[in-house]
Amino acid sequence: MAIIAFSMVFLCGCLSGALAMTFWFHPGIHDSKARGMSMSVAEWNAELDLTEEQSRQLKSILDDFARYYENLLADGNTRVLQILTPEQRIKFTKLLKEHRVP
Repeated sequence: MAIIAFSMVFLCGCLSGALAMTFWFHPGIHDSKARGMSMSVAEWNAELDLTEEQSRQLKSILDDFARYYENLLADGNTRVLQILTPEQRIKFTKLLKEHRVP
């Protein structure tokens, strides 16, 4: 039972991190500051005097990073849903929607 509890806490932490990255950090990374926590590609360009190729590569890296977290989130959600009862699945889905950052 302790292993299940530990696993759930770990998974919830992973899901929280993935949600934060997907809905809070990444949406603003390309065009504007994400709640003051990151720089946009335009700001990196200005501060580092990036070439067009470097800017393209930076955008690609950031997109790969976002896809990684989107995949992590999807995998985590799938794994959680597999262990829940139908009633719990409904509640879990509702909780995810309620805690989504706009």
